[in-house]
Amino acid sequence: MPQIAEESTAKDLLEQIKLEKQNLVKEGKLKKSALVTSIIFRGDDNRYYEKIGKKCVDITEEIPFPIPANWQWVRIRDVFQLNPKNEADDETLAAFIPMEKIRAGYKSDFTFDLVKWGNIKKGFIHFANGDVAFAKITPCFQNRKSAIFHDLPNGIGAGTTELKVLRPYGNTIGRWYLLYFLESPYFIDEATFKGTANQQRIVVGYLENKLFPLPPKEEQQRIVAQIEKLFEQLH
Repeated sequence: MPQIAEESTAKDLLEQIKLEKQNLVKEGKLKKSALVTSIIFRGDDNRYYEKIGKKCVDITEEIPFPIPANWQWVRIRDVFQLNPKNEADDETLAAFIPMEKIRAGYKSDFTFDLVKWGNIKKGFIHFANGDVAFAKITPCFQNRKSAIFHDLPNGIGAGTTELKVLRPYGNTIGRWYLLYFLESPYFIDEATFKGTANQQRIVVGYLENKLFPLPPKEEQQRIVAQIEKLFEQLH
């Protein structure tokens, strides 16, 4: 994609994410530990380093591919809320989404059942409008069962515990850019699993620690538009 010097940078987005986190901590909706994030940078020796607190580690061998200078490598855990919780009255109508109601593939197709929140608030994964989810169990993971949730009754829902749910901080990372990342070979093919042959799940930490290439907001939109243009040519 073209690099436009006048646009904001990924570092600007990281500052915005930091402010969003601070506000959520003040509101009691986020733990203070979420403010401690890793800083990934390229040293004068052209190697990549990750700094958390006072500890600095060479992660050059972990960097999968080069990215433009105005992008930033980040960890998934640092730029998204993972498996967030909802709060609502028990009588509130909400969406219930078992795995079979999420379609496989590169789009975001799903349906839901209408139920009272009190019946599904325990024992299921929570999500809300704007959250992005994907299946963590095989073969649904490889089949790219995933979705951007929208138009949920009262904006909330719950569903199969075999989902991982990601919530961007404010208007920082585009939902479609995130979804296409989660459906990419880089994310799907490099996953490792644990469990029996018929029910394997991605290992704990794979999602949280995965390196995420963060472009400026405007460029995220151009990338999504280009991907959708290519999809149109495949029909």
